[in-house]
This record gives sequence, C-alpha cells and structure tokens, in this order.
Amino acid sequence: MIACGGTGGHLFPGIAVAQAMEERGHQTLLLISEKAIDREASKKYAHLRFETVPGVAKPSSLSPRMIPFLIKVWTTTRRCRRLLREFGADAVLGMGGFTSLPPVLAGHRLGLKTFVHDSNAVPGRSNVMTSRFCTRVLLGMEAAARFFPNSKVTTVGTPVRNELVSLPARGEAAKELGLDPARPVVAVVGGSQGAKHLNTLVVEAAAAMPPDVQFFHAAGPLDFERVAALAKGRDGYHVVAFCDRMADVYAVTDLMVCRSGASSLTETAHAGVPSLLVPYPFAADDHQTKNAEVFAQAGAARMWPERELTAGALAAEMGAILGDRGVLTAMAKAARGLAVDDAAARVCEVIETTCAA
Repeated sequence: MIACGGTGGHLFPGIAVAQAMEERGHQTLLLISEKAIDREASKKYAHLRFETVPGVAKPSSLSPRMIPFLIKVWTTTRRCRRLLREFGADAVLGMGGFTSLPPVLAGHRLGLKTFVHDSNAVPGRSNVMTSRFCTRVLLGMEAAARFFPNSKVTTVGTPVRNELVSLPARGEAAKELGLDPARPVVAVVGGSQGAKHLNTLVVEAAAAMPPDVQFFHAAGPLDFERVAALAKGRDGYHVVAFCDRMADVYAVTDLMVCRSGASSLTETAHAGVPSLLVPYPFAADDHQTKNAEVFAQAGAARMWPERELTAGALAAEMGAILGDRGVLTAMAKAARGLAVDDAAARVCEVIETTCAA
C-alpha cells in the first residue's frame, strides 16, 4: 500500500514507485485524498488501483481543532487497517504529509513492514512523527538524514514517473503543446499552493521579454481564468489550468520558472532543465528555500526569495540566462548531475530486502 495523496509532490513519486513495483511483479494499492489534483492526475493511470481516504491536516498543537484532528486520525487509521487486511498488504509506504500517518500507523499496528519517504532537504514535521512507526525511513536528499537520529535511514533519491524517463523530441513535444520549436520556451509551474503572486510576476515580466520568447504557463485551476485574462492577446503566451503532459513540457523547455518543491526539482534534474526558483515563502520550516539552495549551490538553478522579486528583476534574470547559451548548457549539465535515475528501483529494493529479512 502506498499513501501518496494531497499534493503532486506526494502523488507523482508514489505513482512512480507503484509503476516500478508492478513491473517487478508486485501488486500495489495507492491511497489518495479527495482533492481535485489527486482525482485529475490519477485518471491518467487507469492500470493502477486507487482508493480515496479523507485528508488529515494537523492544526497547531494548542488549537481546539486538535480534538477533531485526533478523531479523524483514529477513524482513518481504522479504515486503513480494514483496507490493508482486504488487500493482503505486506508493506506500507507513506510518501509524506499527514495523509501518510494513518496508513503507516495502521500497518505498524498490524505488524507489517512500514516506510516513509521524504523528498526534501528539511523533512516535514509530519514525516518525523510518522517515522516513529516505520521500519525504515527513505530520503530524497542526504541533507535530511540528521533529522531522523533514531531511525534506520537510506537515501534513495525521489522517484519519477515512467513517462519522464525518456522524453520526446523537441519538435514533437512543441507540436503537442502548440509551441514553435525554433523559439525559446519558458515554462512556468506555480505549484499546488500559493502561486497567485508568482503567476502575476511572470505575466508582467513576460511583457518585457524579447518577442521571440514563448511562455507555457500552468497557472493552476484556481488561478487559471485570472492569469488567462492577464495574458490575453499576447503572441506566444500559452496558459493552461493543469498539464498532464509534463514529458512534453520538459522536452521543449529552455528555462523553468517554478517553486522549489522536491518533486518539481527532481523532475527538472532528471530532464536536465535549468530553473529559476522562487521558494514558496510560507512552506513549513521554510523547506523550499533549503531545497532551492541545494540546486543553486550546484549551479543548476538561480534562486530568488519572493519578497525580493519584482517583474523587472525577473525579466532581467530570465533574459540573462536565455541570452547566454553557455550558461544554459552549464545549468542543464549541473541539473542532470543532481538526478538519481534509479530512485524508484532503489525504493523497491529497500522494501523487498526489508520484507525478505
């Protein structure tokens, strides 16, 4: 059982592990939340089995909402125990967030092998809590190991989905997305939360860019209409609410402007795409800044705190990167150097070895 709902950063690596497990002859059951992103993204993977469970978000420890939270954890854990028995699971893998806690806790109480995967340089507090009930902790970045001093830890990287393993040709991808392969492409992905200000900055900055630069902007379902209106009538500016053709996007992109969630960074590294990172400023423990620092220090990305970024500064930075082929090539090479191509296989091997012990 793989608990991977709530955000794309949890869902897509979970799907990648399920794909690898199925290829190795195992059966998988993926637990997702009731959120729209889980519902939309899972439609593409009809060959995998999904079950929906209520999302569990922890309030402040002193909040009166802690009582409903604990009740929800208890009821969801009971449901997960029933699902585990019905499915005949041997192991439970949580891909992060409080959605992972009830399934892992249920598996622990049933005596199963239990795991949690954290993709970030600074793990979420939910994963630190969940790790107490885990046989082993799996990490995307070695920097997170110090936060799990009492756990058996293995750094495996963060898995990517099968469709991102081999990208299409640039011309083919451009055709699918309605882009011109001969013109530079900036892809913009704001992430699943807090992207409104970043979306606005990019649209404003694009107006100051050379006319040959194209933009492919995934604005998010909640901000799509507003961003589309801001960019209306601009040649070469394409706005979508949600994109399920990320292989095409990575294949045609010269520069990615995005948040620095671990899953997004993993995919840009795997595709060898240079990035301009604007960490989500309200992320728990500022973990997106720590993620971005790893990529910036390696030369794979440029990082800007959102509070310091203006449309003019963003336009100047994008122009400087796109205007220097040597810089683009060096950043792409550095990004590829951060990729762990066999991360999904590593996760499978740890689970298989632990279950066989």
